[in-house]
Amino acid sequence: MAKLIINENKKLGKINEEIYGHFSEHLGRCIYEGLYVGENSEIPNVNGMRTDVVEALKDMKIPVLRWPGGCFADEYHWKDGIGPKEDRKKMINTHWGGVLEDNSFGTHEFMELCQQLGCKSYINGNVGSGTVQEMSEWIEYMTFDGVSPMADLRRKNGREKPWKVDYFGVGNENWGCGGNMTPEYYGNLYRRYQTYIRDYAGDGSITKICCGPNSDDYHWTEKVMETAFDHAPEHLHGFMDGLSLHYYTVPGAWEHKGSATQFDEKDWFCTLSKAYHIEELVTKHGAIMDKYDPDKTIGLMVDEWGCWFDVEPGTNPGFLYQQNTMRDALVACLTLNIFNKHCDRVKMANIAQLVNVLQSVILTEGAKMLLTPTYYVFRMFKYHQNAQLLESYMETTEIGTDEYQVPDISESVSMDAEGNIHITLGNLSPSADKNIEIQFSDRKVSNVSATILKGDMTAFNTFDQPENVKEKGFTAYSVTDQGSIKVELPSCCVLHLEIKA
Repeated sequence: MAKLIINENKKLGKINEEIYGHFSEHLGRCIYEGLYVGENSEIPNVNGMRTDVVEALKDMKIPVLRWPGGCFADEYHWKDGIGPKEDRKKMINTHWGGVLEDNSFGTHEFMELCQQLGCKSYINGNVGSGTVQEMSEWIEYMTFDGVSPMADLRRKNGREKPWKVDYFGVGNENWGCGGNMTPEYYGNLYRRYQTYIRDYAGDGSITKICCGPNSDDYHWTEKVMETAFDHAPEHLHGFMDGLSLHYYTVPGAWEHKGSATQFDEKDWFCTLSKAYHIEELVTKHGAIMDKYDPDKTIGLMVDEWGCWFDVEPGTNPGFLYQQNTMRDALVACLTLNIFNKHCDRVKMANIAQLVNVLQSVILTEGAKMLLTPTYYVFRMFKYHQNAQLLESYMETTEIGTDEYQVPDISESVSMDAEGNIHITLGNLSPSADKNIEIQFSDRKVSNVSATILKGDMTAFNTFDQPENVKEKGFTAYSVTDQGSIKVELPSCCVLHLEIKA
């Protein structure tokens, strides 16, 4: 029997709620049809936002939402998306399918969505094809409460009081679709552009995020940090608060990534092994950041992550629509556990993407909606939000193929404000159950509850059978006389245990 050892007396840091964040881009059916159907739709909505989707996301406790991209951000001109909808400029979405973008979902609609969700806002500005003036005026439009051209324009468009912008990204993937820049060039642009993200509220509440690396591009991190910190202001707070990181789990070649639903055990272990690579990336990029920011005041913001497979047969290849199986659920489980364990540096993460694109938590088809296995993982893990990471150690066994090996169990443990302990476990074996004994330093356990997400490795939900895979109650555990917990952990599952204070 393997052991999970928990020292409930040693707290290692706060797990920011934003680690459980999400991403919505003007891509495929994420915004239009997925989140926004318009006020005149027959699909139930409030001010154009789908009621069923909003309610599901609130139940999942979505903490922060990133918008408008992604690659779309660096061709997005915010003034095209304000004012009367019939007067808004139409454009071609050159990145994603070459479809018509009518800009009916813009700044006011995004802020309305965040208000309905009760979540924080993360807006990505346009550096690739935009100007300093354009970015500066957007901030003024959204956040200034006085008399000014942009604040007056906001009022003219129906919003009297300013909004609160929580996070602002200075460009997106500027090493690629955001301008194909060198790190030194972008580093200097970052210094310039961030200067004009004015703190109109006077409370330093806008968190500024610098465009960080793609995957293992350590050269980008080194040179951007070096350039940004050359003659940097003495007081760094408000100069750079976060550095982004993008990493996608792609089991196949970029041209043929593999099916989301038809795969074997080799594909399973390949995918999980590549997902585990995020720990190495966080560690190595974090070490570079430590040279310039030893106190870890700058957060590593993993604002695009998740599985990327081939699109579903018969769908627009530019829409990136894919199904979501128990494999995705285990990728989400192990990734979130890793982020929890690195909460001293990882301050936000945003899985890509929220609805109908890549590793979504929700899929829609007309008026129909389903929750994916990944949704249930986020709902089970929501108890870690703003909790304290506890010291823990799991005895694991390496499993897999000759080429791809992973630990059989993924775990993280936290304590919430009421003193309840939350344990999240993932059994990464597609076929082998595992018996685990959970031991504490000195807490004697009595009141335990648990839920589980389980299914065959290729199991997924469809619109005809939307509850093939769902979170259920779990009772295959026992409390010993010594106060430990023995758990019979099924294969291919995600488990949440709560130990009441």
